[in-house]
Amino acid sequence: MSSASKIRCPWCPVGDRVYELYHDLEWGVPIRDGRMLFELLNLEGAQAGLSWRTVLGKRETYREVFENFDPAALVLWSEEKIATALTNPGIIRNRLKVRAVIRNAQALQTHFSGDLNAFARFLWSFVEGQPVQKDVMLLADYPARTEVSDRLSVALKKLDFTFVGSTICYAFMQATGMVNDHARDCFRRPAVRKLGLTWRI
Repeated sequence: MSSASKIRCPWCPVGDRVYELYHDLEWGVPIRDGRMLFELLNLEGAQAGLSWRTVLGKRETYREVFENFDPAALVLWSEEKIATALTNPGIIRNRLKVRAVIRNAQALQTHFSGDLNAFARFLWSFVEGQPVQKDVMLLADYPARTEVSDRLSVALKKLDFTFVGSTICYAFMQATGMVNDHARDCFRRPAVRKLGLTWRI
């Protein structure tokens, strides 16, 4: 089956290869790696008010600028390093969003002793360690937030994480496979569902 003939989720623009590759290979696949989860949480925060396409186009530069999202390295950042990052056109040069990455690294260090595995288990505990299988079809069926994303947002904020509102948290849950929101007729749904039914953290 050619890429053009595949039926994808309604949010994925037809013909946009960056979006299509992200949808086909990454979106909704369960992630247990704590560093990757930390990266995606920060990238979802960077997306706030923008499109995910914008963030995808800058993702490699984000990794270069932010120490491959290694919290242990980020907690050592000085004001000078923050100022340097803000001059880089390859990231979203929003001061609050850049500072949020450092603050989130500090929160992870403080509340999880820098243990990325413990951070991953904490996040997945909100879905009892196993992906939630959803049933959506139309773009209008996708919620912006849920009761679970509300609880995750509140919990993260209590731990001093920032740019973790409920809408951001739900997008994060979709991206990391905590929720399988592939549409009913999407060609990726069966494979992602199979992964989810046999996957636990």
